[in-house]
Parts: sequence; structure tokens; C-alpha cells
Amino acid sequence: MGGCVGREREETQGHGSSRNGGRAHRKRGARNEPLKKDKPKWKSDYPMTEGQLRSKRDEFWDTAPAFEGRKEIWDALKAAAVALECNDHELAQAIVDGASITLPHGSLTECYDELGNRYQLPVYCLAPPVNLISERSDEDPSDSPEPTAAPKKEFQLKVRLSTGKDLRLSASMADPIGLLKKQLQAQEDIDTAHQRWFFSGKLLTDKTRLQDTKIQKDFVIQVIVNPQAPIN
Repeated sequence: MGGCVGREREETQGHGSSRNGGRAHRKRGARNEPLKKDKPKWKSDYPMTEGQLRSKRDEFWDTAPAFEGRKEIWDALKAAAVALECNDHELAQAIVDGASITLPHGSLTECYDELGNRYQLPVYCLAPPVNLISERSDEDPSDSPEPTAAPKKEFQLKVRLSTGKDLRLSASMADPIGLLKKQLQAQEDIDTAHQRWFFSGKLLTDKTRLQDTKIQKDFVIQVIVNPQAPIN
């Protein structure tokens, strides 16, 4: 899948229970197992596309550091999870060891930092579901032809970046978010992979069209710019 290039980049009962670093503490003398090579096998409650899986992961990693726990540990866990899915077990183990992360069961689904804070990663961040649906690339807007009922009437879409900058993009209600991401990349030199678009608190996927968001002319879309942190 897309995040494996260059080594950079469970289904759980709700996100809150999977981000509760700090609420549970490791007992003194708890065991530390080597990271297992086997990836967890799980089945989604509904057949999930690759795009939906990416969006679900992005939402988790974008919000996890806001919960208890240390951001540098969350960053290390994300890097280790990506390396493990890319079958680079040696790199994943090195990242875990370098961050002094303890694995009582040899899995990233439950781990602790050196202060005893607990971190839990959902299985969907570690492996795709067995009922994953392959899909055509989100990068090609032609995969989703415009409905004839939606006129191609352009307007100036207001966009507010997390850097504090406001700008406008030429858009129509039939445009998918993936196409607008490319326009923002051309205008501001922000890679599409580093853009997270939100409206009314909801993450917008690449195939979401503006008409699906119920956005009105003077409303503002929030764009979180999340530069990829290099793996040391």
C-alpha cells in the first residue's frame, strides 16, 4: 500500500480506549518480548476499501498525540507500524528499542514507554483487514465521472491551513477533494499526502465531492498540513 515507499511512512472498541497512554502503568519488572514478525489478522465489520483504510489510519495518527502519552512515543510507534507493514522487521525493532518501548506480548497492540505509560494501537494501523476491497487509484478523478445533474459552475473555495494561512481555490461542487488537493499542491507546494481536509469536524476522503459535504459558498474548509517526519 501507499505508505511503504522509502521506509517513511484492531478494529478496537472505540478510539478512546486505544489512546489512553498514561491511564495504565506498567508493573515493575514486567516482561519485554521481541517484536513478532506475524501481522495480526482481522476482519472489518464491513468490506473496507484501501482509501477507507488510509482515512481511518490518518484520522487515528492525526489525533492520537492529542490524548495522553508522549508525542515522541506516538511518532515512534507510527514509524514502527509502517516499517512492520513494509516487512522491514529489523527497522521496526530498532525503532522500538531506540524509543525504549516495552512490548509485554511482542505486539504494538499494547506497549509501554520507559515511564510506564501505556499505549495501544488498533489492528487497522498494523495490517489491512482480510476483507479489504481493492480499488482504482484515488489520484485519477476520471475514476469517478461527474454526474450529469451537477453543473460545472466554478466558485472561489475558502481554505484555511493549519499554518494559519487563508487562501482560495477555484472549485466546482462536482470536484472531488483529491482534485482540490492537487490544486493546493500546485499553488502552495504542499504534497497531497501531507494534506488532511476537514469540514464540520469530519475528515474528507479524496473521493468526497464538495456537493457531498453540504458546504455553502462562504463556508471554510480546514486543511491540516502534516509534514512527514523523517525516520532516524
